[in-house]
Amino acid sequence: MKTKRNIAYISHGGGPMPLLGDPDHYEMVETLKEIASKIDKPSAILVISAHWEARLPTVTSGTNPGIIYDYGGFPQAAYEIEYPAPGEPVLAKRVMNSLKENGIDAVQDEQRGFDHGLFVPLKLIYPDADIPCVQLSLVQSLDADLHIQIGKALQSLDWDNLLVIGSGFSFHYMRAFFSPESQESRAMNIAFDEWLRETISDEGLLEEARKERLVHWSSAPGARFCHPREEHLIPLHVCYGMATKPSDKAFKAEIMKKQSSMFLWSV
Repeated sequence: MKTKRNIAYISHGGGPMPLLGDPDHYEMVETLKEIASKIDKPSAILVISAHWEARLPTVTSGTNPGIIYDYGGFPQAAYEIEYPAPGEPVLAKRVMNSLKENGIDAVQDEQRGFDHGLFVPLKLIYPDADIPCVQLSLVQSLDADLHIQIGKALQSLDWDNLLVIGSGFSFHYMRAFFSPESQESRAMNIAFDEWLRETISDEGLLEEARKERLVHWSSAPGARFCHPREEHLIPLHVCYGMATKPSDKAFKAEIMKKQSSMFLWSV
């Protein structure tokens, strides 16, 4: 019997700010809730976070991972956030085995907690923290094709009603968030975001062409302005590799005054 899964690439905003009531994250919060409303409550969640890079793909395998406050300079409330979701060692082992069986070496980490790429969005959409969670790292090279291959390897993952989240941000140039916006910077933001939406959502694209666009994403209009470093984009490549089809739904949200996108697949 074919397992059911949902895959979402999300823009998770700036650090803990979505949980602190920041008005520039209102659309982001509402969009995440809309995405959650379109799927059944998952049996487990696998998160590929922009905030964890390792030499090899690494999976959290602890039973009670806890959380990591991997940000600085925020009010005290940001360091009192709790999200006591359990880990799921069986899922972690299956993730690792799926990668290895498809020629991608991978390891487990029993000690690592959940970073804010996981606990910030999940606290917004599943506040009860009652769904087992596992994190999978990016690979330090941030090679686009490799991360698509990681996603494809995870197609064989046997876990029904799994939610896979690529937690990043479709725009991630820190200096631009805190600088006055110019006509040129806005144009580059919109140009890249529209290119990304077309790449992920256009049903007329052959999958080989879609993959080529994602592998060579840095040649897209405004690409390196929106992503001087691509760690917040690369979780999308894992999601696409798992889905290998156009997204079923694309979402647009203004986050920190930047046009941003999120995508949902059901496979």
